[in-house]
Amino acid sequence: MISEYLHFYKNRYNNPMDKLSIIKALSNETRFRILEWLKEPEVHFGPQDHLAKDCDFEHGICVGSIAEKAGLAQSVISGYLVKMQKSGLLQSKRVGQWTYYRRDEDNIRRFKESVQTDL
Repeated sequence: MISEYLHFYKNRYNNPMDKLSIIKALSNETRFRILEWLKEPEVHFGPQDHLAKDCDFEHGICVGSIAEKAGLAQSVISGYLVKMQKSGLLQSKRVGQWTYYRRDEDNIRRFKESVQTDL
């Protein structure tokens, strides 16, 4: 059973993730809202002009767009996004000078299933 959890909670850096890190990431209202906004990026953000049409990072949103919507400094939002990525909630891709983020739907689904099962 432990090996199942370790297999489930590995992020792209091969570090074990735990539910607590995800819950902590979501405990901040702005981070929670960002995750909500990224669920429907076409509704909450304008076109991402710097993201090439042939880019394989569909639904990626630039840090600057997220910072503008949140009304916070880009440096603050960048820190929030890194925390969310490290917990397994987001994926990122660097394109030129811009970094784009999107939800990691597989990890979010696994987290929700795990919470439902364990609690």
